[in-house]
Amino acid sequence: MTALRQLCAAALLAPLLAACGGKPAAPTSFAAAGPALSLLTVAPQPLVREQRFDGVLEAVNQSTVAAQTSGRVVELPVDVNTAVQKGETLARLSDVPSRARLAAARAALNEAQAEYQRVKAVYDKRLVAKAQMDRAQAARDAAQAAYDSAADDEAHAVVRAPYAGIVTARHVELGELAQPGRPLVTLLSLDRLRAVVDVPQQFVGALRDHPAARVILPDGAAVPADRVQFFPYADERTHTFRARVEFSADAAHGLYPGELVKVAFAVASAPALAVPASALARRGEVTGVYVAHDKQRLEFRAVRTGAALPDGRVEIVAGLSAGERIAVDPVAAAQVLRAQEGARS
Repeated sequence: MTALRQLCAAALLAPLLAACGGKPAAPTSFAAAGPALSLLTVAPQPLVREQRFDGVLEAVNQSTVAAQTSGRVVELPVDVNTAVQKGETLARLSDVPSRARLAAARAALNEAQAEYQRVKAVYDKRLVAKAQMDRAQAARDAAQAAYDSAADDEAHAVVRAPYAGIVTARHVELGELAQPGRPLVTLLSLDRLRAVVDVPQQFVGALRDHPAARVILPDGAAVPADRVQFFPYADERTHTFRARVEFSADAAHGLYPGELVKVAFAVASAPALAVPASALARRGEVTGVYVAHDKQRLEFRAVRTGAALPDGRVEIVAGLSAGERIAVDPVAAAQVLRAQEGARS
């Protein structure tokens, strides 16, 4: 009964024998043994070699917002980890001194404008010298500049976010006196991130001339670099050159500054054998492919693989030769091979 079952199982992929009682004929082709196999002829192709380095994500827009005028801090609506939108208030300074300066500047401007108009009316009648007219005009212009400066000081009493982001540090408290240039808050944006990586000096020469890289994100996804910029000097302690690798802002969603990534630089291109990753089959700890020798013989052969390539192929270091044909679908190939083995038993 066991032999009969084996013969019937083999008959699924070979001509059906009457009552499953005779000896099955060997299949004349892969198609006759089961579903048609798609075969791929292995040939050397230029493969891009990559060198990977550890990198860290950082925000492209990260800055410390400082006061541009003096005044006491009277309002501080943000704290660390507060999300703010562009133009939102970060701090408000007392504007009493600035309002006083603005009022004085407005009065001086009104007086200078009135004097200019009076002198101009007399000058138009040719009753005063041009030098007096020039002095009146210069006084008016100076008063206008002073008024504009005072107006800016009053506007600077309200410190606003230059872009949407997250507050990462707060450097003042309510009631403290702010002076021009004193840091108020540190802000970073999550909209645009880049990878920062330190590259050993032996790779920098070739990479700087032809920079091409991929950023491999924490979830394993890879995005191409839009721009690679190398610093023009090396770190004196590590002898590495820092590179900034910018990538698409669309890929930055769900990522945060400080996360670790891999940066893969293309360092060389040389002919080698590669097959689609889907063509590889695993039997226990052995990785192999199904090799077609002719139209009637198929075998499973162990191979040694190399690097995984960006296009989904895997480099074959040993086990295959150029010109050999392999099955693209290892599942279908396994079914055909079992049918062949059953037909020979």
